[in-house]
Amino acid sequence: MTEAGETGTRARDTGAPTGKAARELIAEAERLLDAARAVLADHTRATDAIHAALAPILDSLIHRELAAIPVSRLKDVTEGRLRLGAVEQAGYTTVGQVHEANRYELRQIPGVGAQTADQALAAAGQIAHAVRDTVALRIDVEAPDESTTALVMALHRLVEAGPDVRRAVDAARRLVGQLEPLLTEAGPARGRLRMLFARRQARTAALTAVSSVRTVVAEATERGLPLLFGQVSVDLLRAPESDLAAWVDFELRSAEYYSLLAEMSGTHPDRDAAEGFLPSGIADRVRGLRLDDAHLRVSLRGYQSFGARFALAQKRVILGDEMGLGKTVQAIAALAHLSARGETHFLVVCPASVLINWVRELRARSTLRVLPVHGPERHEAFADWRERGGVALTTFDALHTLPAARDGGKRPGMLVVDEAHYVKNPATRRSRAVSGWAGRTERVLFLTGTPMENRVEEFRSLVRHLQPELAPSIRTTHGVAGSHAFRRAVAPAYLRRNQEDVLTELPALVQVDEWEEFSEADLDAYREAVAAGQFMRMRRAAYARPETSAKLNRLRELVTEAAGNGLKVVVFSYFREVLTTVREALDNGVFGPVSGNVPAALRQELIDEFSTVDGHAVLLSQIQAGGVGLNMQAASVVILCEPQIKPTMEHQAVARAHRMGQIRTVQVHRLLATDSVDQRMLDILARKERLFDAYARRSDVAETTPDAVDVSDGSLARRIVEEEQLRLATGPTEP
Repeated sequence: MTEAGETGTRARDTGAPTGKAARELIAEAERLLDAARAVLADHTRATDAIHAALAPILDSLIHRELAAIPVSRLKDVTEGRLRLGAVEQAGYTTVGQVHEANRYELRQIPGVGAQTADQALAAAGQIAHAVRDTVALRIDVEAPDESTTALVMALHRLVEAGPDVRRAVDAARRLVGQLEPLLTEAGPARGRLRMLFARRQARTAALTAVSSVRTVVAEATERGLPLLFGQVSVDLLRAPESDLAAWVDFELRSAEYYSLLAEMSGTHPDRDAAEGFLPSGIADRVRGLRLDDAHLRVSLRGYQSFGARFALAQKRVILGDEMGLGKTVQAIAALAHLSARGETHFLVVCPASVLINWVRELRARSTLRVLPVHGPERHEAFADWRERGGVALTTFDALHTLPAARDGGKRPGMLVVDEAHYVKNPATRRSRAVSGWAGRTERVLFLTGTPMENRVEEFRSLVRHLQPELAPSIRTTHGVAGSHAFRRAVAPAYLRRNQEDVLTELPALVQVDEWEEFSEADLDAYREAVAAGQFMRMRRAAYARPETSAKLNRLRELVTEAAGNGLKVVVFSYFREVLTTVREALDNGVFGPVSGNVPAALRQELIDEFSTVDGHAVLLSQIQAGGVGLNMQAASVVILCEPQIKPTMEHQAVARAHRMGQIRTVQVHRLLATDSVDQRMLDILARKERLFDAYARRSDVAETTPDAVDVSDGSLARRIVEEEQLRLATGPTEP
């Protein structure tokens, strides 16, 4: 047999293409490899830019910390062996001064030899390294300077590119590792003569490599990697339009910037705290689980990834993180992981007040199919879910009306129950319905922000839904012993982290849009206001029927959760009558309202009284009265009853709590109604005004005269009324 015949036989045996087909395949693989290398190079340039901008800022912070540490602390590092008398007499009084000196300078000090100089420098270096691991970088949007602007712009490139960057980089690294050696071995197949004159062993290896290259290229194409690499490279090369645009983006999603900053700087919260002080055996098992984020559209922070993996590893648990830490996104990450591993059906049960938020979060944070199973068409939606899969979202009140997951029916890959304290009473219908589904589902995740160590009986009731064998071992004494002791005792079924433990890398401001759907009574009141063409009445229509108000119900839930965590709350509204409605809906411990008819001298006295209360309290304030000149930094939760016509007014109100002296992360919850004046206002205000307002907001003019930089009240009102009248077909009534 000729060598050409042998080559053809081996090609048929390996299934490898030959001749022109092989050359075309290799060319395609080389293009794919070039695209992968380009992504890695672009990512390296982006991260190098961040490190270059970050280094001088960290050095400055470390220098400031070291300048406050007395030089005597160097003895602690050397266990007292270091003699520092001569060094101190020479004027070196701080660790920072020693750290900045060099060996030659220290040796010039009388009585300091080479050994002492080296030991002092080594000890100062160890302290500097320890300081670097703990230093907290805060970016002040109110006082941007050249160095922080450079850092924000460098971070913007990666933040703007989004979570696809990580997937592209991981895929590119794997692809480069696979294709580089294969293309080297496939070298003889690039040309007919090269194949003809190659040794037999080389020809065989080349054909085997070509077959492997075809498999790698086919898999990469099926996963859409060529398109992903091209898009990510474009994103990584795209600079912000201006430094102002980067600052605006930072304000809008600062959490993502700080999360990336923590990753780049290597500063993370204490691991034990981030892992909820779990026993080492459970923590090790959770760490060993690799989270599949193929269906996620968001980058998780370290503690959030751990929370999702805890739910997956332990299967039936309560995630009890303090409010503001992202329990919803951790649940979504767990669902996305299971979807990537082949699960097709999931069920989320929640109060009606947060159902629309779940819909929005799932669509924004994942690629999972979402089906609201709520309202008059819930049975049709449920049947669709059973047939086609996805995430079914339903309410506690609707769950009992749905067919249970009996034998033969499709069982969810995971059941998620939000605001799980709703099922603490086993005698209620909602609790029995949840228990029925939980009993037939392998993985169950309860979410609640209420601290359970103070509610041991309630916790025991929830655990009976999940791990009934654990419930008898949970005793009241576990709660009395303190939060850490309680968490360790119930670790198989409970994970809780506090803000102060894990938010070291996050901004001091977390903003959440709380979208609600009008109740029937809300909608009737809103339609009446639209028909009358009364813009201000449209804005407060969500509170016109307090007994069925969706916004008011959500406000109560937020205040209740804040009370459970001992947090103070400020509630802002433009309308005095809305604040009156809120006051009547809340329990004791409500101050205010601070309003225009309260003399200016008395407003701060009212706020001071609110501030001195030990623990939870609620302050009500008209946004025009409380937005300027008052200090409310005792509050760490801000609730805005409705969006404001003037964005500066909203910003200034939040700034009353989020300012110097505030030691906790401030959570801002903006209550919004879908398909209403709220949505129209946000759509309009979010357009061209955003850049201009962000610039003006940092100016002296904006602080004193917000009217000068906002859009016209009248024109905005007329436009919204006309749009809503058209949408609701109520007729063109004159506003």
